[in-house]
Amino acid sequence: MRILFYAGKGGVGKTSVAGATGVYSAEAGNRTVILSLDVAHSLSDVFDLERDLMDRNQGEPIPVAENLWIQEMDIQEEIQKNWGEIHGYVSALLNTTGLDEILAEELAVLPGMEEVSLLLYINRYVRQNTFDTIILDCAPTGESLRFISIPTTLEWYMKKVFKLERTIARYARPVARRFTDVPLPGDDYFAALERLFEQLDGVDRILTNPETTSVRLVTNPEKIVLKETQRAFMYFCLYRMNVDAVIMNRVLPEDVQDAYFHQWRESQARMMAMARDSFSPVPILPVHLLQSEVLGIESLRALASRIYGDRSPLEHFYDREPYRFVKENHGYCLSMTLPFVEKHDVELHRMSDELIVRVGGIKRHVLLPRPVAASTRIWARMEGRDLNIHFEGEDHGEVEE
Repeated sequence: MRILFYAGKGGVGKTSVAGATGVYSAEAGNRTVILSLDVAHSLSDVFDLERDLMDRNQGEPIPVAENLWIQEMDIQEEIQKNWGEIHGYVSALLNTTGLDEILAEELAVLPGMEEVSLLLYINRYVRQNTFDTIILDCAPTGESLRFISIPTTLEWYMKKVFKLERTIARYARPVARRFTDVPLPGDDYFAALERLFEQLDGVDRILTNPETTSVRLVTNPEKIVLKETQRAFMYFCLYRMNVDAVIMNRVLPEDVQDAYFHQWRESQARMMAMARDSFSPVPILPVHLLQSEVLGIESLRALASRIYGDRSPLEHFYDREPYRFVKENHGYCLSMTLPFVEKHDVELHRMSDELIVRVGGIKRHVLLPRPVAASTRIWARMEGRDLNIHFEGEDHGEVEE
């Protein structure tokens, strides 16, 4: 089983690259599915399929070639399959505010429902061995980061809050009915959440297993795009996902010597040098700007050839772990690879057996092994690209020079 995420800023060519990879994987004899994680699906457009074909299929995988399927999820279908009781409660709650019933149902499609539904598909396909290769055409960077944070967030909620919330609701429900018409969630709501969590069990281990899952960042040789790619690289590392390649799309070919493109060539050369300095030793796979739009199987195959040449797209191009625990003389060290992070960007907090690492607006809960959790002092230091967190004496939660 191989799972490949293609992520990056909107408009860099993720869908084309994901589609090209899928074509190469399928033609090598692997049962391959390409899943679109973007609400504004364009996967079927890249394969030059009719939109009504996707609509009729209601979010299920569609065969597009031998060994190759594509899937654009239909959130309304997923609500019926996975979110019935939860969606029903939220809709009823919104309806009590005076909203029209149909509008309440539309607004009850909460952020995260689509991402959780996609995680359910990944877990199901892995458990049932439905495909040999799963390729994910990710949404723009910000939404992709929310997607990968969901398993950790759900696990924290189920372990820390869920049982208490369910118990309180059970006792408060009869009392609340006497004073308000605002419904409290019933036990079927909590049972539905519990079933969802059970169906998601293990997906975090799949996503963070470098033998199975790799992230490939698709970018362009432009400063603004590269800056966002750097942030995405750092956040995927924070969530312990292996980034094994950076695909530099739309590079001007060397034989384009027209004076009109002179500044573009110089700018792209600077950005390519910057990318090599930034992402090394993760390999950069350059892809020349094509003469025409990528559309259909033939052009996707040609794009795959430009990206990978004679190499298999299922190779592991780089396999260093994003973080690891090491035993030291006086305790333990958690080493996290966090490229492009400065000391002042990092905050550390510990709660019982968890370490909370905050970098900018992103927060990561790291469950500590029992011997590490027993330590009473935490101190940390940025050393090159690594944040080294040491566990030993009195707990200060500080980041040193």
